[in-house]
Amino acid sequence: MLNKSGATRTLAWGVVACAVATGLVWLLGQRLQGIRLLPDQGVSWYYWKLPEPTVWSRLSAWAGYAAHQIAFWALIYYAQTRVGRYTAGLHPVNVVALAVNTGFVAFHTLQTHLFYDGLAQDVSIFSSQGSVILLLVAVLVMENRRRGLFLGRPAPIGRQVVDFARRYHGYLFSWAAVYTFWYHPMEITSGHLVGFFYMFLLLLQGSLFLTRAHTDRRWTVTLELAVAVHGTLVALMSSGPDGAWPMFLFGFLGVFVITQMHGLGLSLPVRWALAGCYVGALLAVHALRGQIGSAFDALRIPAIEYALVGVLALLVWLGLRAARLIRGERTPPADRSRF
Repeated sequence: MLNKSGATRTLAWGVVACAVATGLVWLLGQRLQGIRLLPDQGVSWYYWKLPEPTVWSRLSAWAGYAAHQIAFWALIYYAQTRVGRYTAGLHPVNVVALAVNTGFVAFHTLQTHLFYDGLAQDVSIFSSQGSVILLLVAVLVMENRRRGLFLGRPAPIGRQVVDFARRYHGYLFSWAAVYTFWYHPMEITSGHLVGFFYMFLLLLQGSLFLTRAHTDRRWTVTLELAVAVHGTLVALMSSGPDGAWPMFLFGFLGVFVITQMHGLGLSLPVRWALAGCYVGALLAVHALRGQIGSAFDALRIPAIEYALVGVLALLVWLGLRAARLIRGERTPPADRSRF
């Protein structure tokens, strides 16, 4: 193990490094402006892909993604089976993970400039968006016992489901981050740059497994809230100030008010004040837009996330139950009335 404050210091410098890396993506990406692309064909169309992909453009993207993914999963497995304990400092495997992710960020940058295409050439745009949503929903399941799901009250999700999510979430989270990272070429639109900065933060978080920095509640909630910034900015950039950006901003902030802020140790008056500010801002923005009736659109994102929490918890519970039946084990009494 490295020095006691190594993980916290690395986290702070890592955030700075993520910002610098995003700046480098922008600087190097100026030379990509001459790439010829097909006209936009609607919501389900991903614009940034070659009109005529080659064997090398496909192979470089998929091989790079596969190598990155396998390497990250191998590091997580090693950490769980060979290290297995949380510390305030960095483990040597954390240093390796940081180096591996940094190396693959550089490799994807080079791959983009040589061959351009990411995974988007072969898979739906909704798979990239869905991977991040799945990550956020899994966090809600993992944190259910600690902070609850609705105003500090936990949903009826069994302990074994939560324990399974907490133990194996690293594999899911690393897939979501690495897959989304390789889905896009290293383009320099505002939406891409904001997204890459968010992916860099997730890769940084994933590299700090089994350290106290990895579980710092202020840091993890910041990562959850970052999707509100990303979603809002992308909506503003794509549809302008008259677009649907309030739905994304107040939708994700709604999840913060309903769930996430209750795990930060805030006093009841502070939580009431934050909730009041949220409702006031929600109504004020929609009133200024002359669309007060659209304020209820903010409920869509929380409704979708909480519905998916139930679906994910049920699927995990069914999987665990099937595994017990195959092994000939009985269901623990405490878990028979809930999933």
